[in-house]
Amino acid sequence: MAIQQISVFLENNAGRLGEVTRVLASAGVNMRAISIADTADFGILRLIVNDNDKALKALSDAGFTSRETSVAAVEIEDLPGSLAQVLELFQKAKVNIEYLYASLEGRAGKAVVFFKLADHEKGLAILRENGLSMVDLF
Repeated sequence: MAIQQISVFLENNAGRLGEVTRVLASAGVNMRAISIADTADFGILRLIVNDNDKALKALSDAGFTSRETSVAAVEIEDLPGSLAQVLELFQKAKVNIEYLYASLEGRAGKAVVFFKLADHEKGLAILRENGLSMVDLF
């Protein structure tokens, strides 16, 4: 099971992140999880939103370059060591994690971790085999 994330490519200039959030707000799109990584010249904003189609159209209309990517969304206990246990599963199976980010939004006592995996299908199989709860809507 996978969830679709939106990646937005941004120039590393003051105000660009604010522009994206205003565009999405004007379109009535709710951000559920957010992560940003930057280099000297550009940033990549990664979002989980409530309506990808609406978000992608609004971003495109505003001149932003964006795309959808599949990520594994895994619900874990909000306790010390929970993430380490999942990471150990991927390590043992030699599944490379390209990046991850998390949100505490959701059920009480739970966190949702979003994984971009080098081998998405193998990673999903490992999660299923180990009885981890995956999220398809967030």
